[in-house]
Amino acid sequence: MAAETHHVAVAPQPNAAFAAMYGARPEERFALPATEIDGVDPRYFRQEVAYPRAEPPGTLVVDPGNKFLYLVRENGRALRYGVGVGRAGLAWSGSARVGRKAEWPRWTPTADMIIREPERNGPWRNGMAGGPGNPLGPRALYLFDGARDTLYRIHGTTEPRSIGTDVSSGCIRMFNQDIIDLYGRVPVETRVVVLPASEHVEAGEGLSAASAPSDSRG
Repeated sequence: MAAETHHVAVAPQPNAAFAAMYGARPEERFALPATEIDGVDPRYFRQEVAYPRAEPPGTLVVDPGNKFLYLVRENGRALRYGVGVGRAGLAWSGSARVGRKAEWPRWTPTADMIIREPERNGPWRNGMAGGPGNPLGPRALYLFDGARDTLYRIHGTTEPRSIGTDVSSGCIRMFNQDIIDLYGRVPVETRVVVLPASEHVEAGEGLSAASAPSDSRG
């Protein structure tokens, strides 16, 4: 009798170019380790995609329902990043501008965050200096409506597995290598459009999967 052959499912490994994209950044003020991306849905890797909406190039568009952020480019294209969406990220939608940018930003939990998780957040009620353990990661963009701080943030994360998911706290979090990339492309005063959770840039079944990131750095 022939021996039975057992096939073991193996999770797909990320493209080598994506692995390099999310590699270590030893040149940072605080050396940044590589992001572990094995098992991450490749749709959430940084990549250029077709963009069907009418926002002008240079606009940031946040799609919290589909967990994507788009930097609109010329000729119907956009650079798409995967994001994790916190409770505050779903609480507001509309148009704003990048009023401030910060490298290795200071983080102060809100009163609600301290009430919700006192043991975790209470010790930092007076703020946490920037660094590897800071929840905002290596960069942050602060959204303003005119002169008013909306308290909406786009930032890095200490929890890369949360990208592509809903999370309990924070606003819009990105892989640390992605927020560094976006920070370098987006000046202060950039227009930002945050869509309602029910409105999407791409239809769910039409979302493009990752191929190779060859054009995502241009």
